[in-house]
Amino acid sequence: MQRHQRIGWPSLAAILVLSVIITTTAIAKPFTYVNARFGQSCTFPDEVFNNPMPEPENGDGQQWLSADGAELTCSGINNLIDETPRSFVDEETSSTEPGYKVTYSKTGKNWAVLSGTKDGKIFYERRLFGKDGVIRTVFIEYPLALKAKYDPLAGAIAKSLRGP
Repeated sequence: MQRHQRIGWPSLAAILVLSVIITTTAIAKPFTYVNARFGQSCTFPDEVFNNPMPEPENGDGQQWLSADGAELTCSGINNLIDETPRSFVDEETSSTEPGYKVTYSKTGKNWAVLSGTKDGKIFYERRLFGKDGVIRTVFIEYPLALKAKYDPLAGAIAKSLRGP
């Protein structure tokens, strides 16, 4: 007697492997970085951004790299020129820097978001303008070819940016 398999129906083994992957991924804990100097924090999957760069001597933030060419920076700076969300976006959208183009921007009372391309890569940046005179930033940059992978991550990481 011949045994017939239906094409398109997964085997029991495939279902079990898939359920293990889904379960493992679902319980993986994201990493939350908290900066000691300015108090900004951001949360991201450290299995993707798994290569932390040394923190600068001034302690203003940190950068992480991924194996496929993406970069993540969570940093803070003193707002010495009284920059506002609107002035930041206006300056960036009017930039004539070669290879730099803002394709999306939005501002709120104490925040700004930019996205676009820079030197052939996609960037996504979110800034929080604190009442304490500190601008806290998450900056994510990744190759155009990885847009489908990093667009959802960039939005989620940027939304995780917090100040003290």
